[in-house]
Amino acid sequence: MIRKLYPADQVQNYLLIDVIAIVFLMYKIIITEGQLGLFVKLLFAGIVLISFYFCLWYRDWRLPAASLAGCTALMILAIYVDQWVLLYGFIFADLIGRARRKTYIGIGIIGITTMHFVFSWITAGSLAGIIKITIFPIMIVQIIIPIVIFIKEKTKILQRKLDNANEQLILEEERHRIARDLHDTLGQTLTMIKLKSELTMRLINKNSNRAKEEIEDILNTSRAALKQVRELVSDMQFISLEKELDQMKSFLYTAGIEMIDKKQETDPVLSNVAETMLALCIREAITNIIKHSGAKKCMINRFTRDEMYLIEVIDDGNGHIKEGKGNGIRSIKERMEMLQGEADIMANPANGTTIILKVPIQINGGKRGE
Repeated sequence: MIRKLYPADQVQNYLLIDVIAIVFLMYKIIITEGQLGLFVKLLFAGIVLISFYFCLWYRDWRLPAASLAGCTALMILAIYVDQWVLLYGFIFADLIGRARRKTYIGIGIIGITTMHFVFSWITAGSLAGIIKITIFPIMIVQIIIPIVIFIKEKTKILQRKLDNANEQLILEEERHRIARDLHDTLGQTLTMIKLKSELTMRLINKNSNRAKEEIEDILNTSRAALKQVRELVSDMQFISLEKELDQMKSFLYTAGIEMIDKKQETDPVLSNVAETMLALCIREAITNIIKHSGAKKCMINRFTRDEMYLIEVIDDGNGHIKEGKGNGIRSIKERMEMLQGEADIMANPANGTTIILKVPIQINGGKRGE
């Protein structure tokens, strides 16, 4: 029900503040004596609330129109009730900055300025009198706020576009990496199948037993090639980090290795690309532990530090994880570079191996209008 009355993306940060502001406005209007009757005061307060509702939900022409109506109602209440009502101009100033067009923002700023000048003209007797009363700095701030909000919104949109472009670039780089893997692994396997097939053709009539052995070898090699293709295709799909860790824990258990997973209470929200890359890196690292380390324990630490998300993969093995060309260390480093992060590998026969994956995270607090 609340989401139908109030934007869901702002509930957590602003709903409580707005409820307090509205309740305080209504209470002060009711208890403050003035020239207007209670019904009239509540009528103008209702106009303020309706205008606020339209400004909250719309960014088109309805936003500046509603802000003008709201500022007019605030001005009347400030004149006939108390000037503190003008402080509610901050609410409209914040919402005006979300408008889609600069023209709408200009109209909203004109509305706020007019509200203050008319109030000054009526209460102080002249437009110039606004400079001498305490609401002048309030007016200046309310005029500046929409401009600041508009700039921040534009910057946010540009950042989203840049992030999307980076994700596409990362995916393209990953496709290139998969192409290299196809060439280096599957290409070699298919070449072997071709050579063995040619050899089998020559042996069919000369040595049937040897030909049968070669056919069985071709079958096994074909199965291995099919497995390689499936693995490469799965690399292109989204992989959940949590599900990958659960699967790796099962693999480690089967290999007789205990896995300890430690993480902070709340993980940062990662893009699908970043989460998939991290999951693949952990898969590479744990596969190496199973194959090469001789470890008995594997610890996974996940935490944030200095706007970086870190995952440590630590084993108590022989420290030989860096040996060999096919151990995936290069792939781990390439994936981290694609995410503008890094991978540190530290191996010691006495202490085992530690792989630290670091990726940058952008911690954005919720802001009105997101």
